[in-house]
Amino acid sequence: MICRSECGACCIALSISSPLPGMPDGKEAGVMCINLKDDYRCAIYDDPEYPKVCSGFKAEPAFCGSDREEAMKILESLSKRQSV
Repeated sequence: MICRSECGACCIALSISSPLPGMPDGKEAGVMCINLKDDYRCAIYDDPEYPKVCSGFKAEPAFCGSDREEAMKILESLSKRQSV
């Protein structure tokens, strides 16, 4: 699946415990990644510092839904289950 334009839900809804460029302590669920640009595209996607945790996430309809709003709800739900 190719990521939809202006989404970035995975870069906001999910928590990341490993260090990210500009976020040495990772990020909490619901916090926008500092590397997410205004158009919701990753600024470091093609950079050697692109985190393995990010490259390991594979977009698919089950996570991404039909639009950005649905993707946020799905991923927020998954993130809450993961932290319980």
